[in-house]
Amino acid sequence: MTVGAPAPAQAPLPDGTYPSTCWECGTVCGSLVTVQGGRVVRVGPNPAHPASKGAFCVKGILGAPGWRDAEQRLLHPLKRVGARGEGRWARISWDEALDLMADRLAAVRARWGPLAIVGAVSGAFFSRGLTVALLMRSLGSPNWMINQDLCGGCRAVSDRATGLDISRGEDIERTRCALVVGRNSAMADPAEWQALKRARARGARVIVIDPKRIPACDLADLWLRPRPGTDAALALAMIHVLITEGRYDHAFVARWTHGFPALAARAAQYPPEVAARLTGVPAEAIVRAARLYADGPATFVSGHGIDAFSAGVQTFRAFHCLVAISGNLDRPGGNRRVKRPRGFRTYLDVLHDPAFRLPVEVERLTIGADRFPLWAGPDGWQMACHNPSVIEAILTGHPYPVRAMYVSGVNIVVTYPDSTRTVQALRSLDFLAVATQMMTPTAALADLVLPKTTTLEEEEVSLNPAGPCVSYTRAVLPPRGEARTDLEIALGLVERLAARGALWRNLFAWRSQREFNEFLLGDSGITLGELAARGYAEFPYELGNFEAQPFRTPTGKVELWSTALERLGLDPLPDYVPPPYERRPAAERAAFPLVLLTGDREKAYHHSRFREQAWARRVSPHPELLVHPETAAALGIRDGDWVLVETPGASAACRLRAAVTDATPPGVVSTGMGWWWPEAPGPDHGAFDVNINAAMRYGAPWDPASGSADTRGLPCRVRSAGEGAPRLSTGSNGPP
Repeated sequence: MTVGAPAPAQAPLPDGTYPSTCWECGTVCGSLVTVQGGRVVRVGPNPAHPASKGAFCVKGILGAPGWRDAEQRLLHPLKRVGARGEGRWARISWDEALDLMADRLAAVRARWGPLAIVGAVSGAFFSRGLTVALLMRSLGSPNWMINQDLCGGCRAVSDRATGLDISRGEDIERTRCALVVGRNSAMADPAEWQALKRARARGARVIVIDPKRIPACDLADLWLRPRPGTDAALALAMIHVLITEGRYDHAFVARWTHGFPALAARAAQYPPEVAARLTGVPAEAIVRAARLYADGPATFVSGHGIDAFSAGVQTFRAFHCLVAISGNLDRPGGNRRVKRPRGFRTYLDVLHDPAFRLPVEVERLTIGADRFPLWAGPDGWQMACHNPSVIEAILTGHPYPVRAMYVSGVNIVVTYPDSTRTVQALRSLDFLAVATQMMTPTAALADLVLPKTTTLEEEEVSLNPAGPCVSYTRAVLPPRGEARTDLEIALGLVERLAARGALWRNLFAWRSQREFNEFLLGDSGITLGELAARGYAEFPYELGNFEAQPFRTPTGKVELWSTALERLGLDPLPDYVPPPYERRPAAERAAFPLVLLTGDREKAYHHSRFREQAWARRVSPHPELLVHPETAAALGIRDGDWVLVETPGASAACRLRAAVTDATPPGVVSTGMGWWWPEAPGPDHGAFDVNINAAMRYGAPWDPASGSADTRGLPCRVRSAGEGAPRLSTGSNGPP
């Protein structure tokens, strides 16, 4: 096969049911896909899958086939022939598309240098993310953007700074106590939700820490309802209880932790009575939660609710220290450290492999590495850019110009806060290419749109995040139209860039997705044949052998006192930082008296995807704002009213439909994200009307370790939309 050519046409699979893995969100559940007559007629759960154990959700059942077969699916490369965002396109061939992209990237590289080219993708959890990162590196650019600064980034930076290496790793099946913090498993993770229900049924205790009433509260022995953004004080108080009552693991702390006396002194500043004043949770409830958790084994189940703050790393550090001193690290029923088969490569392993890296002096030039080295640059988690700084670089040229971007599989106009500024940046680029399945608000601004495959058309091999097993996604159908995988696109492009002298080095050691997957399997002893037959492969692992699996920190121990943070001049101990709404000036708080939570998970959607599918719109037809009855009454708002939400300094307001409910406490309102109307006129398709990200800044204060911005706990005000409903830039002024 010629390098860069599309894969040979895939013959339709014989009729039958095939084990696979659903990739429609990050949960990665085992699936069974039934094919008849060259069509997928059913997608359902695989009860034999060792991680998901038969759990599944509607996104896999209806979303995956609906995504592939959607009437709106893009099937051919498109070149912009009108003004940017005008919506005038010409269909071109793949050769024309890749030649155009190579010409434009080579021109930008020649004029501005390789650092002026940036990639954007959701993250390195799929081959898509790794492919975009390697494409940028092949050009000589360290710059690529991921979504995790908004979701999971603070957890990952804390995990690395502390040395736990637990990622998710919740062993709910064997736990005696599940501590669920800021995580709505019922909406976000069907496997985790089913495991929680099984654990409760067999007598395990459940503690929920969340300002909102979520389904897990119905399982809970104890529900702690802190004021938004105060969770770190609660965790430090629990640590204090464990230490003062001698309920911590003395042997583990003495042998495998660094900085315990300093942590004890810090936690002593937050006895339950102090934490009660800060959090609004009664002191006796905090003590009870600590004692229930100490009577383990106990597992820490965490989510976005404590991640999306500019103090998110400190909050996670507090909980991670609680996990460590309680003796629940890498023991049955606790939190497992990441396990992998010997010889297997994860996507992150490849990212950090010296064979696929740029010179360190170039990596240090990654946008954001000077301020957030635990996020960006050679010491970063995924060595990705600081996204808001990329937007600034495009608009201001600081720290250096960014003039071209390649976006794959992510809708940054909708998923990044401050949509107006993101659009301004994209419009000002010399060249923008977007690989996508649908014409999204991001793709609508592109110079070139490339049709991408969907998960039913792709083969993937990865370490299951809930592990320990390797999961396999089968390409059960050939690509529709002329859709190509990310790797096929990249191989065709690097071939052309090399011919134009525009490569630093070709880092793609594979000529096909199959070769790449075999590279990941390496010397693990697991074969693609075995994976295809079962949809997964289990592997043996050992818990608690810290000598054989040392902690990846400078001290070789779990760092309660983080030397990585100390080296950067940051607080090496976890601490409480007042939430965003308390740090604002009094006048601003008076003008914006409510507290806004964002990122609510919705059953039918994953981020901005599936908005064009009829079944999803029936399940969740409108973007909602949850409002407590007392708050609604004070504002004169009724259930079902359309309201405007505004936050300080934002460039737009957002229109949402009020859902009056006691799920949120008085004074707190809550909503999801990722909304747009695919059927609305372009280019924004309603993204400036009904998407909460349009009504938030993407600016400082940043988390000093991860660079994450506040996207929860923001001061806001809410009023009836009435005649004040914002008009879309397209002139559309209402929901469909």
